[in-house]
Amino acid sequence: MTYQEMCAFDVLYAAYLEARSGKRKKVSTAQYEANALACTEKLSRILASKTYIPGKFETFYVYEPKKRLVQAPAFVDKVVLHAVTDNILYEAVTKSFIRDNYASQKGKGTHDGLMRLKQFMVDYYRQYGTAEGWVLKCDVHHFFASIDHDKLKVKLKALLDRRGVDPQIYELLCIYIDTTAGLPLGYQTSQLLALLFLDEFDHIVKEKYGVKKYGRYMDDFLAIHPSKEFLKNLLADFRVFMGSYGLELNEKTGIFPLRNGIDFLGFHSYLTETGGVVQKLRRDGIDRIKKNIKIWRVEYPAGNITKEKILEKFGSWDAHAAHGDTHALRTKYAKQVEKIIGEKVPVHRKINSTREVRAKRRVKQMQNIYKKQHRAQEQSGAFSPVPRPADIPPWQ
Repeated sequence: MTYQEMCAFDVLYAAYLEARSGKRKKVSTAQYEANALACTEKLSRILASKTYIPGKFETFYVYEPKKRLVQAPAFVDKVVLHAVTDNILYEAVTKSFIRDNYASQKGKGTHDGLMRLKQFMVDYYRQYGTAEGWVLKCDVHHFFASIDHDKLKVKLKALLDRRGVDPQIYELLCIYIDTTAGLPLGYQTSQLLALLFLDEFDHIVKEKYGVKKYGRYMDDFLAIHPSKEFLKNLLADFRVFMGSYGLELNEKTGIFPLRNGIDFLGFHSYLTETGGVVQKLRRDGIDRIKKNIKIWRVEYPAGNITKEKILEKFGSWDAHAAHGDTHALRTKYAKQVEKIIGEKVPVHRKINSTREVRAKRRVKQMQNIYKKQHRAQEQSGAFSPVPRPADIPPWQ
């Protein structure tokens, strides 16, 4: 899709529908929605004439899992971000990503990364027959705020040229890149551009160093290896690479015994002496639901929160926690919620695979069922070995 094609009314209107999803109660969304056709037509003209300038940020802090400054764009800018990302940038950028880059991609995410880590640990035990080993755990200091614009633009320009993307798209993306120091957390493009910034690094780790058990979620990454000395040398090289990108690893970076478990993506994962993997919810995840229940005990009798909202919030936490070995923990807090709202609160079964894996498993099961039925029919003589005459239709 060219820049001018992206500026077309129908493309921008489809982007508006995506941008408003789940946000229709917000004032800025309602203001645009009240005059959606006129606003989209005007936006199309402004973009096509190259007079588009992003609006001011709405800035606020989030505190989960740690304090972060979010710079949210105006709603009209979200429409443009959806148009360029959904139609052009996502496909162009993610093509080169390694399998174990988990963030901000369709079919991936925190739970996919958690399942891959579990598979790494299982494979490690099968390969070495022990839970003894080492984990290099790294975290980049102020990742988004530290991304160098010039270095990012070089990487982005080279990538878009290879993909044959309209140069005007690059010019539009540069407008967003230059709106603030680093990359603003609230921009849809920022997630993909941040992943692109370390894409070369991912390939170096996997291909040059041959580290098979390596995974990254944005600025948080790990490597598992039986040799502590190998990981020490790897860490030294990692620091050099990060320095060349204008980044540095923070104080949480280090090498830890595998038997102590791995803190990654909200869970603490342990490899047992018998080769099993146990994944427990991290303390801050437990504290979050305890805090909510404490609030609900006061707010629900006062009529400040509905039963449906409580069930929605608890269900969301329960679905996340169900990716670990947390059935007893979730049942415990479900009973506390039951006492507040006065009705049974169900909990999820343990979720031990991603949606894509479950879909593939179902396909495999159906194939096996078909093969068994086909074999049984052949053995019973239901299928005649005599060829059907050419003049008889197959449905007779």
